[in-house]
Amino acid sequence: MSGRPLDVLEASLEEPVTVHLKDGTTYYGVLGGYDQHMNVVIEPEDGVGDRVDGDLDGEFAVAIEDTTIIRGDNVVTIKA
Repeated sequence: MSGRPLDVLEASLEEPVTVHLKDGTTYYGVLGGYDQHMNVVIEPEDGVGDRVDGDLDGEFAVAIEDTTIIRGDNVVTIKA
C-alpha cells in the first residue's frame, strides 16, 4: 500500500492495525477513525487475547480491550 499518509489510513479503516508509539509500546486493534493530525481511534478486535504477536520482529503488541484514542504526536508507525 502506498500513497499519502491520510490516504493509507482511509484505506485501513475497519481493518486490524498495529500502532507503535514513541515510548516503545505497540498496540493492536481495529482502526476505527483518524483525523488530520493522525490522532487515531483503535477498537478491540473480536477474539483476540491480551497480547498478540503481530509480525513485530519478536516484539509483542498489547491488544486493545476498549475503544482507545491515541494522540498523533505519540505515533511512530501504523502498520496495516
